[in-house]
Order: sequence, then structure tokens, then C-alpha cells
Amino acid sequence: MKAIPGFLSFILIGSTCLGQAEPPVPEIRVAVFVDAGTGDSREKVVSALETDGAIRVERLTAADIQSGKLSNFEVLIHPGGSASKQGKALGAEGRRVVRDFVSRGGGYVGFCAGSYLATNDYDWSLHLIDAKVVDRKHWARGKGPVEVKLSSAGATLLKSGGDTVSIYYAQGPLLGRPEWDDPDTPDYESLGLFQTEIAKNGAPAGVMARTTAIARAEFGHGRVFCFSPHPELTEGLAGFVPRAVRWAAGGGSGGDAH
Repeated sequence: MKAIPGFLSFILIGSTCLGQAEPPVPEIRVAVFVDAGTGDSREKVVSALETDGAIRVERLTAADIQSGKLSNFEVLIHPGGSASKQGKALGAEGRRVVRDFVSRGGGYVGFCAGSYLATNDYDWSLHLIDAKVVDRKHWARGKGPVEVKLSSAGATLLKSGGDTVSIYYAQGPLLGRPEWDDPDTPDYESLGLFQTEIAKNGAPAGVMARTTAIARAEFGHGRVFCFSPHPELTEGLAGFVPRAVRWAAGGGSGGDAH
């Protein structure tokens, strides 16, 4: 091997020993809605997000959103609880602010109630995805673990380690394709279907299975991700939360949702 001149040798060896400086990881600023209609599960969402060192979490009220503070964030999360109370707490002005935020490139992630809120099936909802709630009459169909079959895209994005996962369910929406055609609201991609069902409290059997449990869509320049069940309340699945947030934060890059 030809000898390397001394100065060049120093440069090459020094760069090998010290290594190249890693570029800083960009922060993802996430707002978690904490007003009327949110339950204790919101703190489990926050705990799951804190496992990702690049995510910075703050809690926002309806008044914060109405006053424009949402513009300081990349992603908004609406957690479990009561969807109608959350939607009504936002009010017409707050709901408009959220839609504008997503349309301009922001991300939205909904868990259970937050997924009801994302649909265009209620007068208090956000109209972010073109989806109906199947069997609205029996929304209180019970709680417990359910099996969810993930699509290949869903398994890859969530890094599930398999195409079927057991997730805790607490009366989240059974999402389905609506009979109406809303040109202003995007169709959703189903990333997971319920394989098993819960049919308590008078809910009919044979309805829940094969409805959508996990969905995503692009709304304007932004992105929407919906979990009907609760990965944040399921042992071993907390990692689903930051992965969904990272996808939602990629609004404007285009092409990933079909």
C-alpha cells in the first residue's frame, strides 16, 4: 500500500476516529387536547409519546386552539373520552381551526373518541375523513381485547412484528365506507380491520368484524391517522403511538396514503 502523506493521513485518521457529526434530529411538536370530553387515557398517550426523544408534547385546551396556538405545532392529538363533548368544546370556530391546520400541512391523530371526531358523520365532528360510523345506535358495545388484522402497509408502518395484533377496545367507532359522496372530504385507507368483536349491552353480533379499526388519509396538505382501539392502553403496543405521529407529521410530502 502506498504511504499516505503525513498531513492527509492525520486528516483521514482523525475523521475516522472522531466520526462525522450526526445531523440533529428535528423535533416534532405535538399538541394533546386536554379539555372537556377527554379521559385518563390521554396521559397514557403522553407517556407513549415521551418514549420518542424527538417528540415534544404540550397540552392544549379548546380556548388555546381557538386563539391560534395550534400553529406552533406539527401534530394535534385528540384522545379517548367523549367525542361529542370534545367536538362541542372546540365549537364551530375551533373545529374550523383544526381543519385549516390539517389542510395546510398539519397532522391529526385520533384515539377512540378522536376517531369519531375525525369522521364526517356528526354535526360536531371535524370532517377530516369520509367515513360513517357503523351501528351508531350501539356505540356503547363494551370493552375488552379484540384482534385486528393489519394490512401490509399497516404492519410496516407500525412495526407490529406480524399482521394480527390484540388491542384493547373501549367502544371506539366501527368505521365504514359511507353511502354519501363528500367531494370535500378524502376517502380513507384502511390499515387494520377488526377480526373479532365485542357485542355487549344489546349490540348485535356479526357487525363489528371486518369494519375498519385503523385508518389514515391525506387531507389537503396534511395527514390524518385514526385508531378506534387503544394501543396506548395495550401492553407492548405503546410504540404504535409515536409511529403514527411520525407519519402524521410528514404532511405535505405526499404519496403515502392511498
